[in-house]
Amino acid sequence: MTAGSFQLGLQHDPRQHDPGAWGASLLHNAELVVAVLDACGGTSITEVGALDGDLTRLLLRFSERAGGTVIAVEPAPHDELEALARDRRGLDLVRQTSLEALGQIPLTDVIILDGDHNYYTVSRELRLIAQRAADAGRQLPLVLLHDVCWPHGRRDDYYVPERIPVEHRQPIAAQAALFPGDPGTREGAVPYHHPASREGGPRNGVLTAAEDFAAAHAQLRLAVVPAFFGLGVLWDTTGPCSQALETLLRPWDRNPQLERLERNRVLHLANTQVQLNIVRRTQARLAEQERQLQCQRELLQRMLDSRAFAAAERFLRLRHREPAFSRDAIQRALDEP
Repeated sequence: MTAGSFQLGLQHDPRQHDPGAWGASLLHNAELVVAVLDACGGTSITEVGALDGDLTRLLLRFSERAGGTVIAVEPAPHDELEALARDRRGLDLVRQTSLEALGQIPLTDVIILDGDHNYYTVSRELRLIAQRAADAGRQLPLVLLHDVCWPHGRRDDYYVPERIPVEHRQPIAAQAALFPGDPGTREGAVPYHHPASREGGPRNGVLTAAEDFAAAHAQLRLAVVPAFFGLGVLWDTTGPCSQALETLLRPWDRNPQLERLERNRVLHLANTQVQLNIVRRTQARLAEQERQLQCQRELLQRMLDSRAFAAAERFLRLRHREPAFSRDAIQRALDEP
């Protein structure tokens, strides 16, 4: 990595919007992202899927060093990103989906795809970029893709399923939970709103889309860095920065030690979710038991305060009969912790 990548630093904590420590933001790969940007020398950047603006801040610091610009494509920007767009001249916020925006906005040197994580969307994003480049007589811009590893590498997820034509959607398991190594769904694991019901198979997942696109273009190279849900880097090997990118990324590309670390990380993440789900179910069961006990206490208290019950108890004692339960017994039950 270059010295410049470290000089930028992480001025924004990637965990700020990540209380569960999922490591979901591409900002967790900040040093490598900046090193890739340094290697390609691009100054104009498009970020698809900016959301809170976590990575956007880093991209702005990088581009501003060379007088560049950043385009953030986000159909539902959070307040932090809206505020960032108001405050920074070098940021253009486009409030559209990627498939709407990529056909209209300027074609930048670098495009980061971190939006809707499904085969249909990513495939069409890449085709749009390639068509724009061909129409302009340019090589394909450097493309960075997030979430090329588990869970979205081989499994679609749909932000708004209705935006995807039904014939291009995988069967969906709504409000389902995913566990690494399980191709289906599992109760209590890592929750997602609209994931595909099964992992794997054709036209399923972000990595599958990137691989299929690269395979259709002989001059393209796809590197996969298996860290923090996976960073993919796609570039034209006939371009001037190809050798620099190859030198930088070769040690990281599908590195087996990184793969083991990432498998271990997501396994612990999923196990944590399973344990949290067990705790939540236990807490709910205890709360229901407490509710039932409270109802019983209230019933016993009403019996204890009942004049009719007291009169019945006295009547039975006058007849020399022992009542089935007495006010003293009820009081002892109420006094128990």
